[in-house]
Amino acid sequence: MATPQAPAQLLHTALSTITEMAPEAIELGRAFAGAGHELALVGGPVRDAFLGKASSDLDFATSARPEQTEEILRAWGTGLWDMGRDFGTLGARRGDTVVEVTTYRTESYDPGSRKPAVAYGDNLDGDLSRRDFTVNAMALRLPDLVFVDPFDGLSAMADRELRTPVRPEQSFDDDPLRMMRAARFAAQLSFDVEPGVLAAISAMADRLSIVSTERIQAELVKLLMAPAPRRGLELMAYTGIADVVLPELPALQMTIDEHHRHKDVYEHSLTVLDQAIDLETGPDGPVPGPDLVLRLAALLHDIGKPATRRMEPGGGVSFHHHEIVGAKMTTKRLRALRFDKATISAVAKLVALHLRFHGYGEAKWSDSAVRRYVTDAGDQLERLHRLTRADCTTRNKRKAARLAAAYDDLEERIAQLAQEEELKAIRPDLDGREIMALLGIAPGPAVGRAYQYLLGLRMEHGPLGPERAESELRAWWAEQGEAEGG
Repeated sequence: MATPQAPAQLLHTALSTITEMAPEAIELGRAFAGAGHELALVGGPVRDAFLGKASSDLDFATSARPEQTEEILRAWGTGLWDMGRDFGTLGARRGDTVVEVTTYRTESYDPGSRKPAVAYGDNLDGDLSRRDFTVNAMALRLPDLVFVDPFDGLSAMADRELRTPVRPEQSFDDDPLRMMRAARFAAQLSFDVEPGVLAAISAMADRLSIVSTERIQAELVKLLMAPAPRRGLELMAYTGIADVVLPELPALQMTIDEHHRHKDVYEHSLTVLDQAIDLETGPDGPVPGPDLVLRLAALLHDIGKPATRRMEPGGGVSFHHHEIVGAKMTTKRLRALRFDKATISAVAKLVALHLRFHGYGEAKWSDSAVRRYVTDAGDQLERLHRLTRADCTTRNKRKAARLAAAYDDLEERIAQLAQEEELKAIRPDLDGREIMALLGIAPGPAVGRAYQYLLGLRMEHGPLGPERAESELRAWWAEQGEAEGG
């Protein structure tokens, strides 16, 4: 965790950072001022400047109405988009700088509404009062670079704490999604949450049920892709947010693992997530971080354990087939959260396969078993490598070393077979056309059965070569005819 800084030091950092990224913003401020309107840099770009982070994506608040903003942006930028016009937001680009300008506004929910209602405001302080947290309620008036901080966000930055500009109950009543944002910012910024805010979240977590699934999913993804997702997930579980958004996570808390070496499967799952993140690669590696699929799989890999927990004679615990049950539960939850089909399929596959490796160290696999492992993993093989390694959380150093060595050996064998056999593209020695020509049959189910038979032989014995494949296929086909004739 970063060392807290004094407010004066933070302000110096912010102004220095903003000055570096400000030329385009200052010019835009002059354009708005020339037209008789106020313009202020707000939100994340201001907060991040205090952390020494510059941004080319800039958010502004203005006294101008959308039609007036549009006229100024068309003259300032090379492109304009207005998909957010209903919320008072228009965007434009100039070179590498992207801006979004929003008319001063307030937001609130009707008791049964799933989307915020928008009303325009008439001053910057009022607009900032409707922001989620005080660290996001600071602004810089342009073009004169006047710092505006009506809710003492600078003090919150110095204390690295999330506070709300108004009473937290009012803030979360206005937009319940802000409770999810608290968890997300805890993960992104490694900030703590002020005790009163934490209490309000715990009391009001159920109100998240009125927020649209799409908005909740977007916040969950941002949390998982943050530098420290564990902090946000722990906050979700502690406050009850997870009971609404991801109930499978808190359900793990009362399930002791079969080795009795973890407080519960919940703690184990968070540790696996941490370790999987450590195994992500740089941009040129096979699993560039942050990787959403790997992180979801690490978090959800054991969610089938509560449903499959059984007490065994002698006081032991088992979770037979929890990976299969977990894959089905993963698919159901991710569908409910409106994730895309590709993400759902990839995460569910990893959950289903995460136990496949266990047993390799005790009984070394045949080449056939290695081929099937690779083929079943498909394009998720590199993620499966990392998930399997991350799933080792034992404190027994000797056992951990033994498992790591066994997986090293498996990866070496995969690499060797891949070099010898082009393992990533395992196919039968004869394709569909060759099968049909050889057997004299038309397209249909019989071709598929023949293809699968040859694929099984390829898995078991490696490359057969065309002559042996043809001989094996003819013998198999003759047996099929005899079986049908009998």
